[in-house]
Amino acid sequence: MSSPSSSRQPGSTSPDASSGHGSRSEDSPLSPAMPRPNAWQSAQAVIGIGLAAAILYWGVPWFGETTWPEIGRHLQLLGWASSLELFALVAFGLWLYTFALTGSIPGLGHVKALIVNVAGSAAGNLLPGGGAAGVAATYLMLRSWGFQAAAISTSVIVTGVWNLVARLAMPLLGVALLSSTDALPKGVRRGALTGGIVGLVIIAAFVGVLLSPGLTQRFGAWLDRRVGGRVRRRRPGFEIEATLVDQRRRLAGVTAHGWAPMTVGVVGYLAVYFVLFWRTMEAVGVDMPLSKLFAAYAVGRLLTTVGVTPGGLGVTEAGTLAVLVAWGADKPAAAAGVLVFALFTHLLEVPLGALGWLAWWLMPKQPVLDAATSPRSSSPT
Repeated sequence: MSSPSSSRQPGSTSPDASSGHGSRSEDSPLSPAMPRPNAWQSAQAVIGIGLAAAILYWGVPWFGETTWPEIGRHLQLLGWASSLELFALVAFGLWLYTFALTGSIPGLGHVKALIVNVAGSAAGNLLPGGGAAGVAATYLMLRSWGFQAAAISTSVIVTGVWNLVARLAMPLLGVALLSSTDALPKGVRRGALTGGIVGLVIIAAFVGVLLSPGLTQRFGAWLDRRVGGRVRRRRPGFEIEATLVDQRRRLAGVTAHGWAPMTVGVVGYLAVYFVLFWRTMEAVGVDMPLSKLFAAYAVGRLLTTVGVTPGGLGVTEAGTLAVLVAWGADKPAAAAGVLVFALFTHLLEVPLGALGWLAWWLMPKQPVLDAATSPRSSSPT
């Protein structure tokens, strides 16, 4: 999923590319058109979805050392009551993530944040490397509601950092929760440690940028000297240093005022989806300690960042299943569990996203306001 994604790089148009570090007063609410995929992007989508289907069809039984008839017997254990419970958990998790969006974009309400969330997730779940499509959808919707391009790009950066750090940290937390790391496959231990180190580096770099305006200015000036001339040939008057300094100011302002709701949104979303994972496994007959289930879930969330297939579909399920089998889970039950979890966290978001697009289409739009007069500016005060 995307999500949330976080987790959530535009395709043909980036948020800050249309107006630098400000907004143009002549922008209309419909100026950011939804990018249309070209032939190569369409082929990538078909190949990615085909690869995901192949991994699910042949890879799941292979990694689970089982067969489809055995998996089917466990899938039949999922009744209506369990299905409704799982759907409720999905809805609750998606609603919780709206706090990450409202915290990163002052003036955004939870209803619009939910529409942006499900629509962006659906786009991300249909295309390989779908984070780009998800951000393009987010940009289109927010611009049509009057939010500035610079405020949107700031939100994308901040929530992206929050999501990435959380997903990298979870495998490390999963290792810490296990009573014996000897039970961990070597690849999982290595991945958890690598993820933790990368997460710490990202946090240190992000904090360093926020705390050091001078460092940002020097880096921007260096980029201006190196590549500024080439950039200005395509965009006359654009200054990298001024853009980076302005973006750092915005990042600092949003982080200072929105870190709490953003943390609640990202951590809460991931926590609810772990409950969803646990309840899914119980529903199909997997009996394992919560610590091992969490570690397997954490590995799966990390694998969603793999851009080979849409949202990591197939890759995520195969990796999670391999971990569960290595820890002695009932093989057909574990295979059924990862498939049901994929159904609720990945495929279900597609029709929900369609509803989000319909709601956006029916909602009133408003002109994009100038940066100097917009009450929704995310500039720190």
